[in-house]
Amino acid sequence: MVLVGKKAPVFKADAVINGGEFVENFSLEQFIGKKHVVFFFYPLDFTFVCPTEIIAFQEKLAEFEKRNVAVVGCSIDSKFSHWAWLNTELKDGGIKGVKFPLVSDLSKTISQNYDVLAGDFDYNEEGESVFIGAPVAYRGLFLIDKNGVVQHQLVNNLPLGRSIDEAIRMVDALQYFEENGEVCPANWHKGEKAMKATHEGVSEYLAKK
Repeated sequence: MVLVGKKAPVFKADAVINGGEFVENFSLEQFIGKKHVVFFFYPLDFTFVCPTEIIAFQEKLAEFEKRNVAVVGCSIDSKFSHWAWLNTELKDGGIKGVKFPLVSDLSKTISQNYDVLAGDFDYNEEGESVFIGAPVAYRGLFLIDKNGVVQHQLVNNLPLGRSIDEAIRMVDALQYFEENGEVCPANWHKGEKAMKATHEGVSEYLAKK
């Protein structure tokens, strides 16, 4: 399911914030009208690729914050698993020092609504409910604007880690368009020339490359 151009699915769920505080009814709606949001899913706590991504987001958190962007992670683990992982040292496989919120999608409904669940429930020949596939989230990432609309989405399979620099580049491109009305060409980076969304604008841009 492509969510780009649509309202981001709403939810209220348990989360852990500030590296160790439990909160109930955490929602992305708190950022409407205030911040852009990078909302990303990862498969599981205490795994291998996942901590590299989460720590990479933390290392770049100041870059997101100066752009007025909230970073929020989510997996199908419980809030207690999140808390334990957040309080485990890096040398022991933990992510201690991570401060952005981690949402608990224990029911898997958030992953389903964002269409990143790596499988689905079905019935076997005996009529029993079974899960087909992996009961975890793909590596989905959604850039949500201040109106709560998804402007960019990326979904990787489980073994494939994401580029945090690319997430920042997409934030820059969206904010540049919102502020200036010009569109951002391939491989555009903040500080570079953009272009008007016209045939003349494209021709002028290509001529100057």
